Amino acid sequence: MTRPLVTILDDEPEIRTLLADVLEEAGFETLSFGRARAFEAALAKRTPDVCLVDLSLPDTDGLTLVHRLALEQGAVVIIISGRAQVQDRVTGLELGADDYIIKPFDPAEVVARIRARLRKPKSTSGGSDVAHFAGWQAHFDRYILSDDAGVEVPFSHAESEVLRLFLESPKRLISRAQMQESLGGAASESFDRAMDVRISRLRTKLREDPKNPQLIKTIYGAGYIFLGDVTWH
Repeated sequence: MTRPLVTILDDEPEIRTLLADVLEEAGFETLSFGRARAFEAALAKRTPDVCLVDLSLPDTDGLTLVHRLALEQGAVVIIISGRAQVQDRVTGLELGADDYIIKPFDPAEVVARIRARLRKPKSTSGGSDVAHFAGWQAHFDRYILSDDAGVEVPFSHAESEVLRLFLESPKRLISRAQMQESLGGAASESFDRAMDVRISRLRTKLREDPKNPQLIKTIYGAGYIFLGDVTWH
């Protein structure tokens, strides 16, 4: 069986070595980089399963890189950063990161978070990659939403997980606990905030009225429900 590939981008050699050793012992393959340029060149040749990205990089803005990775790469993107402020975490999630780990960290927690992010929910769509609903097509193989006029809107890997969960369970209440179980996150304020951010971004991309969304409805105190009719091809 092929080992999942984790790429590590951090300008501190000690952090790269620590993460690589722990992840390889846990059964992952790793590639480590101290500069964004080399990191992105490697990604052009091979798509990793997970990207671990530090925000404080010497040759690029880490948040800009995270946003580009989330929309273009199709890999799980986990930020590992010494920036512990709530706003930094919120911004990272808003730009498409799947998770945010604060330094200093427990290496075992990093392994657990990666495994959780790679634990895919069982698909109920028969393996189909294109869903049709309310004048939209969601292309999960390309991470693209397209409307009936052919206008395309990209979405991130993190957003795709939430959208697919809704589209595979239309007109059924999905609780926070069910989202946590399906998407592999740890029950926490951070997980709840991440879900709120991703749902808000999906509503924006689907051109929903933020005050009265018609597709993704919030059932206060209970969870969410997707109200559209969905077909898969």
